[in-house]
Amino acid sequence: MTHSGVTAPAHDETTAGSASASGSSAALVSVRGIGKMYRIYDQPQDRLKQMLLHRFGRWYGRDFWALRDVSFDLHPGERIGVIGRNGSGKSTLLQIMAGTLAPTEGEVRLQGRVSALLELGSGFNPEFTGRENVFINGAILGLSRQHVEERFDEIAAFAEIGQFIDQPVKLYSSGMFVRLAFAVTTSLSPDVLLVDEALAVGDVFFRQKCYRRMTELRARGCAVVLVSHSMADIEQFCDRALLLDRGRAVFFGNAPQAVKHYYLVEQNERAANIPVTVPSDRPARSSIAAETTTASWPAPDAFLDISGAPQVSNGWARCTALAMCDADNNPGGAFEQGALARFYYEFELLHDIQVPIAGIVLQSDRGVLVHGKGTLEHGTSVPTEVAAGTRLRVAQSIRLDLAVGEYTFEVGLATLAREDYTRAGTLAYADLAPRIVRLCHLPAVGRFTVVFRSQGQPVQLLHHGVADLPGESVMFLAAARESAGDPR
Repeated sequence: MTHSGVTAPAHDETTAGSASASGSSAALVSVRGIGKMYRIYDQPQDRLKQMLLHRFGRWYGRDFWALRDVSFDLHPGERIGVIGRNGSGKSTLLQIMAGTLAPTEGEVRLQGRVSALLELGSGFNPEFTGRENVFINGAILGLSRQHVEERFDEIAAFAEIGQFIDQPVKLYSSGMFVRLAFAVTTSLSPDVLLVDEALAVGDVFFRQKCYRRMTELRARGCAVVLVSHSMADIEQFCDRALLLDRGRAVFFGNAPQAVKHYYLVEQNERAANIPVTVPSDRPARSSIAAETTTASWPAPDAFLDISGAPQVSNGWARCTALAMCDADNNPGGAFEQGALARFYYEFELLHDIQVPIAGIVLQSDRGVLVHGKGTLEHGTSVPTEVAAGTRLRVAQSIRLDLAVGEYTFEVGLATLAREDYTRAGTLAYADLAPRIVRLCHLPAVGRFTVVFRSQGQPVQLLHHGVADLPGESVMFLAAARESAGDPR
């Protein structure tokens, strides 16, 4: 199946600045040069004038491209996220892929059955019951009534709306509606699943069910395209991500890297206005960090080769050194559960900044962010202004109270204005976070393994689950009458 306007040539670029096509014949979805243009009119009457007078060469209004020159391939079992600020073209792209919106240029080639959950209410007739809408959606997807009947009990069980399945959907709450819509969309054997922010409506238990269902679909070869404003969801669930800005693809690749580029797009305007008041007579290079960390800085052979590691940067800084060591400063990649790991990293400043913030993020092998902390959360003593040319060194230790398994880590450098840093403790996170300007991040730059302890008290395995949490337990014996519930 093909949705086409003006067919654009296939792109072969693999650069970070564009969503490139892989050219694989196994692709379930092949998007080539997609663009969508709307005509914008300053006054309502201009639309009528355009209809009547365009034949005489009179033109009113202006062209607005909601999407322009986007290309990528989606393969079986792949999970791609689509991210960007409001108005960047995310929903437009999914509507074109679903066939509900025709592109102005380019084409989409689809193989197999496509199910789409684009917005609350799409695809359902509010006057019909939930049961009737299930069968209508099945018919739209080309499924026989018998096939839908075989799946109906599964759909009803997933939706968990009880007797409301036989009530008109116009009586449903938003939560009930999205439960049924997701159950229908994912239960009818799709080859490609398109989801546009629909999961944000459900509660935490429903979202957990949805992600488990999408993981099951992936195992069966179903490809998923997820539009979301939750960067944590994109990092943890998606393999790759497409970043759109003003309708154009600015990055397509590794999901964590795409998220870092998204944050840079978000802060571009703010970064240009950050106040910097470093005195002009200050030396180009500073010994701020060198004086305090030289004694404990590891030997040169402890450092990782990061020459080929991608650095997501706004051009103000670059990472020049990174090491992971044990408690004795020996380089290592395997640690017993509860052992201390020491991270050493260095950034070169390419632009004057005010307060620097540096930190480490740890992720599990399933993409779950299990820990993120740095100088800001530690309350570390930091300079309030740093000149370009300075090399900032950071020594950070983390006790690995984690589940046994494999992990990756990333390092990053950001900055805050002095006035924001001095009152950081009084600001809510929602107010503080937008003020932090990200300078340079190295996503998934290294890995390590947490193994069972060779021995130790009270037992070898200290906890179950992703992370250890501080706490205590107390056990005591109650009198017989108390244990039986007798208060006497």
